[in-house]
Amino acid sequence: MPVQQSDRRSRRSRTAMEGALLELIGDRDLSQISVSDVTGRADVHRSTFYEHYTDVHDLAASACTEMFDQLLSATSALSVTGDSSEEGAHPSLTAVFAHVAEHHALYQALLGADGSARVINHLLQRMTESIRSRLSARLTDPEGGTGDSAAAFVSGALLGAIADWLHHGCPGTPERFATAIWPQLVAASLARPA
Repeated sequence: MPVQQSDRRSRRSRTAMEGALLELIGDRDLSQISVSDVTGRADVHRSTFYEHYTDVHDLAASACTEMFDQLLSATSALSVTGDSSEEGAHPSLTAVFAHVAEHHALYQALLGADGSARVINHLLQRMTESIRSRLSARLTDPEGGTGDSAAAFVSGALLGAIADWLHHGCPGTPERFATAIWPQLVAASLARPA
């Protein structure tokens, strides 16, 4: 079989399995979804699944990459600088929570109690890289460190806030929640290592 046709078939199979998982997550928790559920819904063979993914959690990380990219895009625009007493939050922080609210069922399935530690770690690492690149100049300590731990702290705080907001059913509006946590993110980003 020509390589181009094989590549198209591979893309179609991946798209079908990722779409099947996203549909299944709408019906039940990630921990209750099996490889057989995915392959049956996607109408692909089990061997095809294992050609692309190691397990359902690996598929979940891949299937949510586009969603994560949208979240990271909002996160990368986040500029955690300035006065924490400013009225309201940075518009990009509001955009982060608006994105989460729009896709709350998916994020709840992935980040909730029955979610995937692998997916959470994948998202946390990507958020840390995004925040590190935005804050690198501000997070350099006087002894020449890069501020990696500060970027990890800010991204962990943000992901923790997202998970908690989801856990409580996304009360209020994204604007209101972003305004509530904005001072804490500013304080965390401005803190200097001891």
